[in-house]
Amino acid sequence: MSAFGPLVRVTLRGLMGRRRLLLMVLLVALPVALALLVRLAGGGRNDASPILDNLIVRTVLPLVALVLGTAALGSEIDDGTIVHLLVKPIARHWIIIATAVVAAGLTALLVVPSVVLTGLLVSGTGSTSLHTTFAFAVAVLLGGTAYTTAFLALSTVTSRALVIGLVYTLIWEGVLSGLLEGTKFLSIRQATLGVAAALGGARPGLQPLEPAISFVILIVVTAGALLIATRQLARFEVRGGD
Repeated sequence: MSAFGPLVRVTLRGLMGRRRLLLMVLLVALPVALALLVRLAGGGRNDASPILDNLIVRTVLPLVALVLGTAALGSEIDDGTIVHLLVKPIARHWIIIATAVVAAGLTALLVVPSVVLTGLLVSGTGSTSLHTTFAFAVAVLLGGTAYTTAFLALSTVTSRALVIGLVYTLIWEGVLSGLLEGTKFLSIRQATLGVAAALGGARPGLQPLEPAISFVILIVVTAGALLIATRQLARFEVRGGD
């Protein structure tokens, strides 16, 4: 437990590369810039749900979580530097938890302010508007944690985690979950939208998952990903000692 702080700092330094950080900042700034342009062009106050749904939950959130989640531990596994961490007397679950906390925290730190600023610029500060913005902010916080831990676990299983993650977000969630009703239960995006709807951020015309199901999916994905990542890291240690 005493090593938790140093683990967090090491992971944070690894994820704060200039190019990666600049890319993430530009990505989360896109919805805010678009909302600002609409406001400067004289656009009236509108429902923020469509832009928060389409641009942030469906695009920005999974991409930010994918980059940070796969890089948090995957880069060290790929280049072999993970061995230097594994030889130290640190429980493997603390390595995973520290890595997940940093990656999920950075995801939230980047995406949640984007939700808040975009929502305020598009719909103003009325009670209904604030309620919608708050609902999406909480949903993004929970959904981002599930996304990040899932991609973190994927990076411990395969060196092609980034490619597989892109396929999942673009093909499975982007196409199939909208066409095949049964696939919604295997979609972090749909669960995130279900949480937003449960908190009062439903987008008109959509039929999100039930609130209880949405929360359960996000909790199961997060806990399951942490367990898988811990087991994979333990197996990696065994192989390194053979």
